[in-house]
Amino acid sequence: MITKISRIARAIGDTISPMISRPHGRQVAALCTRQGKKGKEVLLVTSLTKGRWIVPKGWPMEGKSFPETALEEAWEEAGVRKGSINGQMLGSYTYKKMQKNGTELPCVVDVYSVQVDQLEDEFPESSERSRRWVPQAEAIELVKEPQLKQIISII
Repeated sequence: MITKISRIARAIGDTISPMISRPHGRQVAALCTRQGKKGKEVLLVTSLTKGRWIVPKGWPMEGKSFPETALEEAWEEAGVRKGSINGQMLGSYTYKKMQKNGTELPCVVDVYSVQVDQLEDEFPESSERSRRWVPQAEAIELVKEPQLKQIISII
Protein backbone atom coordinates (compact mmCIF):
# COMPACT_ATOMS: atom_id res chain seq x y z
CA MET A 1 0.00 0.00 0.00
CA ILE A 2 2.78 2.48 0.95
CA THR A 3 4.66 1.65 -2.25
CA LYS A 4 1.56 2.28 -4.35
CA ILE A 5 0.97 5.64 -2.61
CA SER A 6 4.66 6.54 -3.10
CA ARG A 7 4.42 5.79 -6.82
CA ILE A 8 1.25 7.84 -7.14
CA ALA A 9 2.79 10.75 -5.22
CA ARG A 10 5.93 10.60 -7.37
CA ALA A 11 3.84 10.47 -10.56
CA ILE A 12 1.83 13.48 -9.45
CA GLY A 13 5.02 15.33 -8.51
CA ASP A 14 6.66 14.47 -11.83
CA THR A 15 3.61 15.77 -13.68
CA ILE A 16 2.79 18.88 -11.68
CA SER A 17 6.28 20.09 -10.77
CA PRO A 18 7.30 21.06 -14.32
CA MET A 19 4.04 22.95 -14.75
CA ILE A 20 4.48 25.12 -11.67
CA SER A 21 8.25 25.51 -11.46
CA ARG A 22 9.74 28.34 -13.45
CA PRO A 23 13.07 28.29 -15.21
CA HIS A 24 15.64 30.88 -14.21
CA GLY A 25 16.22 33.78 -16.54
CA ARG A 26 19.75 34.94 -17.21
CA GLN A 27 20.52 38.63 -17.61
CA VAL A 28 23.63 40.74 -18.04
CA ALA A 29 24.41 43.97 -16.15
CA ALA A 30 26.83 46.86 -16.42
CA LEU A 31 28.33 48.24 -13.22
CA CYS A 32 29.25 51.68 -14.56
CA THR A 33 31.89 53.59 -12.63
CA ARG A 34 34.09 56.67 -12.79
CA GLN A 35 36.64 58.29 -10.54
CA GLY A 36 34.99 61.21 -8.75
CA LYS A 37 36.57 63.96 -6.70
CA LYS A 38 36.05 61.96 -3.49
CA GLY A 39 36.61 58.47 -4.85
CA LYS A 40 34.85 55.86 -6.95
CA GLU A 41 31.32 56.70 -8.15
CA VAL A 42 28.65 54.36 -9.49
CA LEU A 43 26.03 55.22 -12.12
CA LEU A 44 22.58 54.00 -11.09
CA VAL A 45 19.34 54.13 -13.07
CA THR A 46 15.74 53.71 -12.01
CA SER A 47 13.79 50.58 -12.84
CA LEU A 48 10.92 50.99 -15.29
CA THR A 49 8.13 49.75 -13.04
CA LYS A 50 8.87 50.72 -9.44
CA GLY A 51 11.53 53.40 -9.82
CA ARG A 52 14.04 51.52 -7.65
CA TRP A 53 17.74 52.28 -8.09
CA ILE A 54 19.42 49.53 -10.13
CA VAL A 55 22.35 49.01 -12.49
CA PRO A 56 21.65 48.82 -16.25
CA LYS A 57 20.79 45.26 -17.19
CA GLY A 58 18.96 43.19 -19.75
CA TRP A 59 18.64 39.92 -21.62
CA PRO A 60 21.59 38.48 -23.57
CA MET A 61 21.65 39.74 -27.15
CA GLU A 62 22.07 37.52 -30.15
CA GLY A 63 25.44 38.02 -31.79
CA LYS A 64 26.93 39.81 -28.76
CA SER A 65 29.05 38.45 -25.94
CA PHE A 66 27.91 39.07 -22.36
CA PRO A 67 30.41 41.96 -21.92
CA GLU A 68 29.22 43.50 -25.23
CA THR A 69 25.62 43.13 -24.06
CA ALA A 70 26.47 44.86 -20.77
CA LEU A 71 27.95 47.79 -22.69
CA GLU A 72 24.85 47.97 -24.92
CA GLU A 73 22.57 47.99 -21.85
CA ALA A 74 24.70 50.79 -20.37
CA TRP A 75 24.00 52.82 -23.54
CA GLU A 76 20.28 52.03 -23.80
CA GLU A 77 19.41 52.53 -20.11
CA ALA A 78 22.00 55.06 -18.90
CA GLY A 79 23.41 56.86 -21.94
CA VAL A 80 26.97 55.54 -21.66
CA ARG A 81 28.33 56.48 -25.07
CA LYS A 82 31.97 55.65 -24.47
CA GLY A 83 33.29 53.22 -21.95
CA SER A 84 35.77 50.44 -21.53
CA ILE A 85 34.70 47.06 -20.28
CA ASN A 86 36.69 44.36 -18.60
CA GLY A 87 35.68 41.01 -20.11
CA GLN A 88 35.79 39.25 -16.75
CA MET A 89 32.58 38.98 -14.76
CA LEU A 90 32.69 40.77 -11.39
CA GLY A 91 30.09 38.45 -9.94
CA SER A 92 26.42 37.62 -10.18
CA TYR A 93 23.28 38.28 -8.19
CA THR A 94 19.72 37.03 -8.19
CA TYR A 95 16.39 38.81 -8.13
CA LYS A 96 12.78 38.17 -9.09
CA LYS A 97 11.68 39.93 -12.25
CA MET A 98 7.99 40.79 -12.38
CA GLN A 99 6.56 39.61 -15.69
CA LYS A 100 3.79 41.42 -17.59
CA ASN A 101 1.39 38.60 -16.65
CA GLY A 102 2.02 39.24 -12.94
CA THR A 103 4.23 36.23 -12.26
CA GLU A 104 7.78 36.46 -10.93
CA LEU A 105 10.69 35.01 -12.89
CA PRO A 106 13.80 34.19 -10.85
CA CYS A 107 16.79 35.74 -12.65
CA VAL A 108 20.53 35.37 -12.35
CA VAL A 109 22.39 38.53 -13.42
CA ASP A 110 26.05 38.45 -14.49
CA VAL A 111 27.73 41.79 -13.72
CA TYR A 112 30.54 43.35 -15.77
CA SER A 113 32.52 46.48 -14.94
CA VAL A 114 32.26 49.46 -17.30
CA GLN A 115 34.64 52.40 -16.86
CA VAL A 116 32.61 55.34 -18.21
CA ASP A 117 34.36 57.88 -20.44
CA GLN A 118 31.37 59.73 -21.89
CA LEU A 119 27.64 60.09 -21.19
CA GLU A 120 24.97 61.37 -23.57
CA ASP A 121 21.86 63.25 -22.44
CA GLU A 122 19.70 61.61 -25.11
CA PHE A 123 19.67 57.80 -25.18
CA PRO A 124 17.03 55.16 -25.99
CA GLU A 125 15.42 55.07 -22.51
CA SER A 126 16.16 58.65 -21.40
CA SER A 127 12.45 59.51 -21.18
CA GLU A 128 11.68 56.41 -19.08
CA ARG A 129 14.51 56.38 -16.52
CA SER A 130 16.39 58.68 -14.20
CA ARG A 131 20.12 58.23 -13.71
CA ARG A 132 22.45 59.40 -11.01
CA TRP A 133 26.14 59.25 -10.13
CA VAL A 134 26.56 58.35 -6.47
CA PRO A 135 29.55 57.56 -4.26
CA GLN A 136 30.24 53.84 -3.92
CA ALA A 137 28.97 53.73 -0.30
CA GLU A 138 25.69 55.40 -1.29
CA ALA A 139 25.21 52.98 -4.21
CA ILE A 140 25.52 50.10 -1.75
CA GLU A 141 22.74 51.65 0.34
CA LEU A 142 20.46 52.44 -2.61
CA VAL A 143 20.37 49.07 -4.39
CA LYS A 144 18.10 46.40 -2.94
CA GLU A 145 19.79 43.09 -3.79
CA PRO A 146 22.29 41.93 -1.10
CA GLN A 147 24.53 40.18 -3.65
CA LEU A 148 24.68 43.33 -5.80
CA LYS A 149 25.62 45.34 -2.69
CA GLN A 150 28.56 42.96 -2.22
CA ILE A 151 29.67 43.32 -5.85
CA ILE A 152 29.57 47.12 -5.60
CA SER A 153 31.62 46.97 -2.40
CA ILE A 154 34.55 45.20 -4.11
CA ILE A 155 35.06 47.53 -7.08
